Amino acid sequence: MRIEIATALDALALAQLRVEAMQEGLEALGLFDPVQVRDKLLANFTPTATRKIIINDELVGFYVLKEEPTWLYLNHLYIHPKYQREKIGSKILADIIGQSNDARKEIRLRALKGSRSNQFYMSHGFVKTHEKEFDNYYVRLPNP
Repeated sequence: MRIEIATALDALALAQLRVEAMQEGLEALGLFDPVQVRDKLLANFTPTATRKIIINDELVGFYVLKEEPTWLYLNHLYIHPKYQREKIGSKILADIIGQSNDARKEIRLRALKGSRSNQFYMSHGFVKTHEKEFDNYYVRLPNP
């Protein structure tokens, strides 16, 4: 597995991967609109904060980590459904948690209500702080 910084040329492939990764969760809520899912990523795409996850020269996922003065914001973490449950997300999250610990910054994120990602984040030490209509919000404090 290798991690690469995204470029502007990656935008469409990453947006399509997001559609595929979110489809199950959004369909369960009756909210799946592939055009909206794709366009939302494209409208806010920041290549310099986006990291591609590559295995055997195949794009299998990506994440967006933004650094704020006192916290890290994990804006996206998507693994293609074909590669989910292979511990790829756990490896990526362990690296991000390591960055958080080194920088002494908490990590914040949000997850779609009803998505399996909620349990994933809680199993990695994230605590739900609040919720809104479609999302749960989480924080993980750095280890002392």
